[in-house]
Amino acid sequence: MRMLIALIAGMLFGAGLTLSGMTDPHRVRAFLDIFGDWDPTLAFVMGGAIIPMAIAWRIQRRAERPFADASFALPDTVKIDAQLVLGSILFGVGWGLGGLCPGPAVAGLALAPIAVAPFLASLLAGMALHRLTSR
Repeated sequence: MRMLIALIAGMLFGAGLTLSGMTDPHRVRAFLDIFGDWDPTLAFVMGGAIIPMAIAWRIQRRAERPFADASFALPDTVKIDAQLVLGSILFGVGWGLGGLCPGPAVAGLALAPIAVAPFLASLLAGMALHRLTSR
């Protein structure tokens, strides 16, 4: 049951990313180009995502456990440290240069696998490098 729910959620998430244009690197770069030919479309996508997420957080606070698991998997810390800040900077730079972030890149595999493959290879290499250096 959990795998089916995860599959449906992943498909819904990927479809939403595709329909909203988040899988199009050109649209993402145009959104980030605030001093050039700025495209505000993704601001509406992100703003629209805040409403259902706010509702979900309110529901989660009142629920004893999730629908398909024994407990909620929430972060155990809210500390902002150098590792978090550096990771955020690297994420932002990668998003700006590549026009993709991990979710849209995986969704993009269905649309343009050859175009997305270098980004995903770099993403996996970075994850492996982090795993090796953080021990």
